[in-house]
Amino acid sequence: MEENQNTITYADTGVDIDAGNQAVALMKKSVQSTFRPEVLTGIGGFGGLFALDTAKYSQPVLVSGTDGVGTKLKVAFLTGKHDTIGIDAVAMCVNDILTLGAQPLFFLDYLAVGKLKPEQVADIVSGVAEGCRQAGCALIGGETAEMPDFYGAGEYDIAGFAVGVVDKHKIIDGSTIVPGDVLVGLASSGLHSNGYSLARRVLLDKAGYRMDQVYPLFNRTVGEEMLCPTRIYVSSLLPLLDKFNIKGIAHITGGGLVENVPRILPKGTAAQINTDAWDVPEVFKVIAQEGPVETDEMYRVFNMGIGMVLVVPIAQVGDVLDELNSRGEDARLIGRVVKGDRKVQLVMQKC
Repeated sequence: MEENQNTITYADTGVDIDAGNQAVALMKKSVQSTFRPEVLTGIGGFGGLFALDTAKYSQPVLVSGTDGVGTKLKVAFLTGKHDTIGIDAVAMCVNDILTLGAQPLFFLDYLAVGKLKPEQVADIVSGVAEGCRQAGCALIGGETAEMPDFYGAGEYDIAGFAVGVVDKHKIIDGSTIVPGDVLVGLASSGLHSNGYSLARRVLLDKAGYRMDQVYPLFNRTVGEEMLCPTRIYVSSLLPLLDKFNIKGIAHITGGGLVENVPRILPKGTAAQINTDAWDVPEVFKVIAQEGPVETDEMYRVFNMGIGMVLVVPIAQVGDVLDELNSRGEDARLIGRVVKGDRKVQLVMQKC
């Protein structure tokens, strides 16, 4: 092929292959820190190999989940802090598959950027690796795509994919839930990764708070509050599954308590939740007041301080609470199962 001075390269279009290679080199240590013994491949292959130890399970069932972080990413762009957003990507996936009783095994991420900055990508992936370590799963693969003209300067999107395993006879599906069972709520770490379009509109656009502004009720900056990573419940909950009769688990994400708890309720049952049973974090109170946002809307959009809900027999609730609190969770008895048509009734307090 004859060369001339009018030739164009891939880098000229905004895609830098060398920067991609540098990013892989920078993230290598973080990724390897998540590997479990079952991982058979290193970094850079076309696929990740994971040898499932079938001797541990009589009827192993694979459980998969995928999710993104949503517009919480906008907060990362505004603050320039990118090393925790990956935790959210992992949390949203592993908490979901945990609700079926599954142990997370491995995770893959997809990261698309407008302009690939190796240090920024390494920061993002370091958060993914931290989330995987918290969940006990391996980060065995991923894709970083540089997409100029698609994302703005400094912007990116990230999605995650998790695979776990559970014995078929141990799958938690809510089918044994009956009236008289009780609800145990596990505290969230704050906003988690839902409702950020509303949170940003109220806190940043309407109230005018700055990312670096210390808000006294938060005891930290607004940016730090909004970037607080989603809590990962795997290490606290998995040990309980063989000790107690956990009948149902709901991950409280978008839709809040009113839409996520019914997903595990069988026909003929409903849930009553006493919102006085826990302390609503200040960030939700500030959003409700500054909006103003009506209480019903708050509970429909946000987790309001409860990140997971367990359904357990009333006879076991004391031991379940003791076990969870000994493992560092803030667990509360928040309600009960009654007869009904798969709805949630909130006995509500004002935000």
